[in-house]
Amino acid sequence: MTLPPAASLHDSTESVYSRWQPLNDWLAEHRELWASAPFMEPVPGWTLSHPALADWLAGLSEASCQNLDDDPSLLAEQASGYLSSLGRYDELVHVAELADAQQAEQATLPEIRAVDMPGRKRLQAGAFSAAVQPLPHSILDWCCGKGHLARTLAAASGRPVTGLEWNDELVQDGNRLARRFGDPVLLQCQDVMDTELALEGGAHGVALHACGDLHRQLIRRGSEAGLSRLSISPCCYHLTAEDRYQPLSLRAAENPRCLRLARNELRLAVQETVTAPERVREQTRRISQWRLGFDALQRQLRGRDDYLPVPSHPSRLLNGDFEGFCRWAAHKKGLTLPPATDYGHWQAVGERRWKEVKQYELVRHLFRRPLELWMVLDYGLYLEEQGYRVQIGEFCDRSLTPRNLLIDALR
Repeated sequence: MTLPPAASLHDSTESVYSRWQPLNDWLAEHRELWASAPFMEPVPGWTLSHPALADWLAGLSEASCQNLDDDPSLLAEQASGYLSSLGRYDELVHVAELADAQQAEQATLPEIRAVDMPGRKRLQAGAFSAAVQPLPHSILDWCCGKGHLARTLAAASGRPVTGLEWNDELVQDGNRLARRFGDPVLLQCQDVMDTELALEGGAHGVALHACGDLHRQLIRRGSEAGLSRLSISPCCYHLTAEDRYQPLSLRAAENPRCLRLARNELRLAVQETVTAPERVREQTRRISQWRLGFDALQRQLRGRDDYLPVPSHPSRLLNGDFEGFCRWAAHKKGLTLPPATDYGHWQAVGERRWKEVKQYELVRHLFRRPLELWMVLDYGLYLEEQGYRVQIGEFCDRSLTPRNLLIDALR
């Protein structure tokens, strides 16, 4: 199938650094707004330096909070009335759209061929495929899973696709599907973190939502091997073996104002639930209220006004009540709950604190996309330093996936 070319990789002469530096400086300037987590710090320190902004947030209804959380541009516009520098949000995060809806539809596998492929993943793979057209090289699909992207790219290009995946069961299922539909796709069981892995220099390396160190491995190893092109949509930047993020780009790392981010701060970049169904949002709300209620209770029990991390909860607790959650959490942290504990009171405290957290977190959430783009621009800057020409843009609308940024680098 032949598609019209998407946005040219070389339409823009703007260097990646000219985008990275002002974004880095803006994030550094506002660090106090996003570095503290209201879930752990009931009254963030920035409320003292920006009282008008804090007062505006305190007056927002729950519905208004949700609407603004779902529309960062509107949030930035309204918040800029209390802190004018936040008005630069749209300017700093704007990137090009790399394919339109018609191109994405053409490049998407028809449902009859998308066996075992979830609907949202099918559309994401099609949009990714449209954004990286044309495809003149053999293709290497990194962390390919069952080969959904590999089969989509093979159908759109007619080129052979090799997929690398560590899970042998997924490899077998993917190869079975490729044989069934006659796709020129071959998946191989491979740990991509293996330092002995050899890559074919002329290939086009692709990765759709490979996590953390996995996509960084493709960036490093792919550029070292001289892959002709790298097209990567990153995900889960915080999944790394390192405690602090070290920029890939030498130029970024040498900038004296370069952000120094802890692993937990990287997590903020992917804390967006625009695609979550209402049922999941309601479960998240309930468990968050319970956690905040228990947090207030444990502060009183311990006589210490600091946050006590509680591990991930088993899903069965969602079918219970607040008291059951508290008993589970107290057991996990070695705390004894007094027999006369007023669980109704502490649950109400949690519900009240949840509303305050939602209000304060609006400001923090405004920096999710800027932090993600900061990471992606660092990757792009590194690839420029390795001799690639780089374009960064969106391969689909954020309603399909919030992780819609794509680095497209051609050597």
